[in-house]
Formats: sequence, C-alpha cells, structure tokens
Amino acid sequence: MVIEETILRAGTPGPWELILILLIVLLVFGAGKLPQIGDALGRGIRNFKSASSGKKDEPVDVTPKALEDKDAKPVKTVEVETKEQQGA
Repeated sequence: MVIEETILRAGTPGPWELILILLIVLLVFGAGKLPQIGDALGRGIRNFKSASSGKKDEPVDVTPKALEDKDAKPVKTVEVETKEQQGA
C-alpha cells in the first residue's frame, strides 16, 4: 500500500519543483518572451479544447469577393515565357 501511494505521488511535481521549472524557463526565454509564450500556449489549449469537444464550427467561405461579384472588373493576367519558348 505504501508503494502504491509513492508511485502515484512520484508523477506530480511539488511547489519547489514548479518554482525551479519556472526559473529555468525565465532564464532560457527571458522576461520579454514570457507573455508571448503564455499567449501562444493559451491559444493552443483553447484550440485543443474546442477541437476535442466535438462541436463542429460552421464552414468558412474562403472565396474571394471578386470571384463572387459578377460585375467586378476582370483581373489582368501576365504571360510568362519559358526557356523553350524563348529559343534558349
């Protein structure tokens, strides 16, 4: 029974271990990068939670408005000559 409790507690870091980890992260990345790292980590966790919840987002329309609008001006195209066409 004592062995099982020791094995279960071995995986959880205590407060001193967490402080040591935070100090190492502060030394490696510097104080200026910590807010950016926290923001990126928070967005990643948020995206993971929303993806794992099973809730489907509405599809996003990525069609450019110029292609949807029939009265839009035509887009200019550029022809490019290859080496075979140039006779090289």
